[in-house]
Amino acid sequence: MPDPTSSTHATPMPGPVLAIESSCDETACAILSASGECLAQRVVSQDGHADFGGVVPEIAARAHLALLPGLVQATLQDAGLTPQQVGLIAASTGPGLIGGLIVGSGFAKGMALALGKPFVAVNHVEAHALTARLPGLVPGGAAFPYLLLLVSGGHCQCIAVEGVGRYRKLGGTIDDAAGEAFDKVAKMLGLGWPGGPALEKLAREGDPTAIPLPRPLMGREGCDFSFSGLKTAIAQKLAPYGQAPLPRQFAADLAASFQQAVADVVANRMEHALRMMPEARLLVAAGGVAANTVLRARLEDVAARHGLQFAAPPLRLCTDNAVMVGWAALETCREAAERGLPQPDDAALRPRPRWPLEDMAARFAPQDIPA
Repeated sequence: MPDPTSSTHATPMPGPVLAIESSCDETACAILSASGECLAQRVVSQDGHADFGGVVPEIAARAHLALLPGLVQATLQDAGLTPQQVGLIAASTGPGLIGGLIVGSGFAKGMALALGKPFVAVNHVEAHALTARLPGLVPGGAAFPYLLLLVSGGHCQCIAVEGVGRYRKLGGTIDDAAGEAFDKVAKMLGLGWPGGPALEKLAREGDPTAIPLPRPLMGREGCDFSFSGLKTAIAQKLAPYGQAPLPRQFAADLAASFQQAVADVVANRMEHALRMMPEARLLVAAGGVAANTVLRARLEDVAARHGLQFAAPPLRLCTDNAVMVGWAALETCREAAERGLPQPDDAALRPRPRWPLEDMAARFAPQDIPA
């Protein structure tokens, strides 16, 4: 398959592409050139959820509805474009919180209809999976196949990325996602929400070997994950303190020990995943938790031991963003062209709270995508 980052690619691509992300609590818009260069991007992190200790779907959907018109207009101005100059419009259409997906994809479809432009529905997980192929992120480009670890507040999966639309799930969490575990432990420690970055900051003051904690599923066959037992162990360590304030050093040691336990488990699971995918030449980490420095260091060690490259997007592209949505839409259009298929126009595709990656292969079958 031709290099997706090559400016001499023979297939003419629609562009620029305007992309919208609204699958959870980040409202984002980005504009990419036909070659994948980011012309402008904006992200608004909603602040109406902290008092509830987590994302409230109704609040998120209402915030997307209020924010999107101004955000899209501002992003167009940043790029120096008018709406009529956009060649393609894309939006996350699943998986995610259904209210936010309806708002974002509905806004994008309405804009596409008004402008007479094609609309491409993007699978949010696929967008994360293809982020490593953005121009310039991996020296020489991220060629297929590669192994992806997707770690975020809602996902924890090992995925064999074999091509656009071709994915094999090798393993996943049987209970909580890694990011969810970070947020819940941070809440136990009184760090508020979202807790992942705050927990990592506190952990820098602690000793990761100070407090023994379990490593769920570590050493087991396969590459599934489990974090509920680790959360329970943290709760048991905190129980003697009741409602009393935690000593700062104890809290820091507990945060560091928890973070180390997660990193140990993830590294072990990825060792197993690589045995399941010996053809991989690149290990990619994506999702918000991929920004954790301790986890990145462990994954870099795993990749080095196996003679692989390791890649993780910069923080602004680890968390939910619209750049990855626009890039996934371009990759989808390019793949359709390579296969001699019509360029996709997904105006009839409904938002999906669940949209397994395995379903994406149907997009390139020689028939219409079912709504």
